Amino acid sequence: MIDATKYQEQASELSQKLWAIANDLRGNMDSTKFRNYILGTIFYSYLSERTEEYMQELLKADGLSYEQAFADAKYGPIVEQWSIKHLGYIIKPKNLFRELVRKIVHPSDDRDKFSVEDYERAVNELTGSTMGQASAAAFSGLFNDMKLHDPDLGDTVADRTALIAKVIVQISEIDFKLSDSQFDVLGTAYMILLGLFASDAGKKSGEFFTPTGPSKLVATLATVGLDEAKTVGDCTCGSASMLLEVQKHLTTGRVGHFYGQENNATTYNLARMNMLMHGVDYQNFDIYKGDTLREDKYGDVKMTVQVCNPPYSLKYDGNPALLHDLRYSGAGKLPPKSHADYAFVEHMIYHMDDDDGRVAVLLPHGVLFRGGAEAVIRKYIIKDLNRLDAVIGLAPNLFHGTSIPVCLLVLKSKRNGNSDNVLFIDASKEFKPGKNQNTLEDEHIKKIVNAYTMREDIEKFAHVADMAEIEANDWNLNILRYVDTYEEEEPVDLEAVRDDIKRIEGEKKASADKVESMLRQLGI
Repeated sequence: MIDATKYQEQASELSQKLWAIANDLRGNMDSTKFRNYILGTIFYSYLSERTEEYMQELLKADGLSYEQAFADAKYGPIVEQWSIKHLGYIIKPKNLFRELVRKIVHPSDDRDKFSVEDYERAVNELTGSTMGQASAAAFSGLFNDMKLHDPDLGDTVADRTALIAKVIVQISEIDFKLSDSQFDVLGTAYMILLGLFASDAGKKSGEFFTPTGPSKLVATLATVGLDEAKTVGDCTCGSASMLLEVQKHLTTGRVGHFYGQENNATTYNLARMNMLMHGVDYQNFDIYKGDTLREDKYGDVKMTVQVCNPPYSLKYDGNPALLHDLRYSGAGKLPPKSHADYAFVEHMIYHMDDDDGRVAVLLPHGVLFRGGAEAVIRKYIIKDLNRLDAVIGLAPNLFHGTSIPVCLLVLKSKRNGNSDNVLFIDASKEFKPGKNQNTLEDEHIKKIVNAYTMREDIEKFAHVADMAEIEANDWNLNILRYVDTYEEEEPVDLEAVRDDIKRIEGEKKASADKVESMLRQLGI
């Protein structure tokens, strides 16, 4: 379980330190650019530290440092080979992050001083080392957004060097505590950076980042009773925070392979960085760049667990040719062009493992009751496929960029005795109010998960609806049709109300008389 106090402490500490770094860059560029330099440098620092730890362990028995081994004619090719095989990349000793910091803080002479060109070369050599290797897909273009020759950093090499040197030194002073982190470091850092300056609010977008509470709820419900998962996927993976969250909720923590797809180029890079920073081997994940609805990068892969927080009510082209796509052909109708929500659901259903596939997806409430093509698709999923397991209504204002309440759908390929019913939960009152955003706390998550696993009627909170009841509602899933949340109002004492009215009228008349008397005395 996430320690809320520890989470707040770590997030606050990270926020303060990122603020100091961002202020150095703020005068030169807006947050949509400076975030790339900060996040890219955090990631480079991590890869460098990982190299040092790996080499220290590898060379321990030989009594050699990484620098000594790399320079040795015999050991040099071996350490390069092992670095590529086990880490997926090579960072030469001269390019280690601590060496860049040393050249900034304590250069041995003028020729040893740091230049932004040193950093650019180091990054290029890292990514270049993966070309033609099995790790190429995981590392290709990862640093594309960190343009170290960008004039916004400065007109001259000296100007760019001075600014980037500040960023490198300040990041070197942050302990990211990855092994003990309570949150998705890169995703959290990104959101902190976007929130630091209101002037860039128009460019702020949290569509790729799901807050900790909802992310944890989704991952918990998708993994109930699972020890491990052969495959885990997220078709709009954003920063990959929910993919990583799933792993935390498996009893053994074992995942055979992660799959993700992301259309935004910057976020696609962030997702791959995040997987690597959380110790997922480059051989154990595939994150694809592309539009999930138009191009299915998964092929025929079937997933044990799928989680998703897609962009709500996304407009898409709705090309009739998509009806020939096996993902969308079953219902015989495409979702309306103005609401792609069910297209994402159908994509996930297509990729569910038939033996024990699970899906947990966050969606706008409209998917529960809208008519037309969506009603046809909804009936197809509930009646014909019989994969809808639970419908959960969440509180409003839990997400970045939108205040609307959303719902969470849980789907299963094997209903395990529940094939004749669907569980409805009204969790709209389960939240901690906040000034700018509400939060879903551990106590709320626990209450929802307990209701899901117990699968019993709970007054004003949960109801197990059989298929006949849902059919009688014409396959409408509006939660209020199934969970009675009506609160009877206190009876009104009409006699007391009348007495209050008389008393108030009397007090008004007395006040008016007093004012009139005072005005007469003044001769007005």
